[in-house]
Amino acid sequence: MVATLAGQQPVGDTADVGGERIEAEVVVVGAGLAGLSAARELKKRGVDVVVVEARDRVGGRTLNEPIGNGEIVELGGQWVGPTQDHALALIAELGLETFPTWNTGRNIFERNGKVRAYEGTIPKANPVSLAEVGVALKRLNGMAAKVDVECPWAQTELARWDAETFATWMRRNTKTATARDLLRLAIEAVWAAEPEDVSLLHALFYIRSAGSLELLLDTEGGAQEERVIGGTWLISDRMAAELGDAVHLGFPVRRIRWQQMPGEAGERPVEIGPHPVAVEADGLTVSARAAVVALPPAVAGRLEYDPIMPAVRDGLTQRMVQGTVVKCHAVYDEPFWRSEGLSGQATSADGPVSVTFDNSPPGGSPGVLLAFLEGNAARRATDLPPEDRRRIVLDCLTRLFGPKAAKPERFVDKTWATDEFARGCYGGYLPTGAWLMYGEALRAPVGPIHWAGTETATGWAGYMDGAISSGIRAAREITAGT
Repeated sequence: MVATLAGQQPVGDTADVGGERIEAEVVVVGAGLAGLSAARELKKRGVDVVVVEARDRVGGRTLNEPIGNGEIVELGGQWVGPTQDHALALIAELGLETFPTWNTGRNIFERNGKVRAYEGTIPKANPVSLAEVGVALKRLNGMAAKVDVECPWAQTELARWDAETFATWMRRNTKTATARDLLRLAIEAVWAAEPEDVSLLHALFYIRSAGSLELLLDTEGGAQEERVIGGTWLISDRMAAELGDAVHLGFPVRRIRWQQMPGEAGERPVEIGPHPVAVEADGLTVSARAAVVALPPAVAGRLEYDPIMPAVRDGLTQRMVQGTVVKCHAVYDEPFWRSEGLSGQATSADGPVSVTFDNSPPGGSPGVLLAFLEGNAARRATDLPPEDRRRIVLDCLTRLFGPKAAKPERFVDKTWATDEFARGCYGGYLPTGAWLMYGEALRAPVGPIHWAGTETATGWAGYMDGAISSGIRAAREITAGT
């Protein structure tokens, strides 16, 4: 138990919701990378912290799946790359190591029923289409450089970019169908959404937060460059081990009651006890002087708040949509594509699989092909029976890699849209009109409630690095001046 804030008087008892009651200086909701990073930073600063997690595990949108003989595949976030300094530093601090994503051999591109092998980042296509893509990438990077990632909502001169979708810009700036297909695949790969879904300003914000569109898309030298030996879930597992009994698993949070401070707008005070905030979960209530909600905005918006959130914050969570992805792994006794001179990386404009990677363990055995269903393809596949989803993925892998791909020893997938506590992956995105109207609420604390999560990051938003930095930022907000 810790003391209340200096000068604060009790205003009543916490509502009786049953179960265990805990007091702490700060309560963190969510034991993913963001929440655990916040708790870890708070603990470093001498703050008494409690973490409440709905799942029976830590890790959030990172998740390991055993495939036998001590090997795993990652069903959630898995890659790290250059300039992702927070993630790389944390991996090293926790005693973990990385290994390079397999990137040797020719890549594959499928379009209009034709499968072609190529070398390099951009698939072989007619020179006019390739030139269009090159010009488009240069323009997008140049436009992104004008975005202030700290407060794009204040840049009213960018309103026209917030008023159109990426699809609108793409149609206006490219003429060939091949160039549009390649840009569509890029949007699907980064946001697990369609170009029609995403505000152009949101796409530019993302590009600026990473540094360039090439950094987002590339393997060597880009966001997909390295993997963690043993899986990225180990990052959360080791942070949780450092926090020990402060982490409480299996307690879905339902309501957050918070006390408005003097001078804040509100119709009435909320009596919650001797602390400004009470987090109420099934079987557990934690009262504290501050809270960090480290959940995707779409999930945070489903909680009950008393008093209710300001209209701008509620409007934001109503509009920030989670991407839709099904992450699939086909496991073979060996990576047969390597002996055929292929990297395992493929891009298909025909679908339903949009992108593939060689996801084999560091030792190369067993062989694992990773296949993504993203955007509309994932939306259609999510509610299919598992055997039907397996069939459509393997049909596509067979077209790309030949008959050996048709019969894996094991097939594992994860439909993130049906995960109650994620509601989608990779991250949230904003449609047209939302950044300028509601973006200011993305990180702004509401009373004693602070927000973390990769969607709130200004660097590498949507990635593990962004999740980690967001947790550190929230912890520092709380401890600033104390």
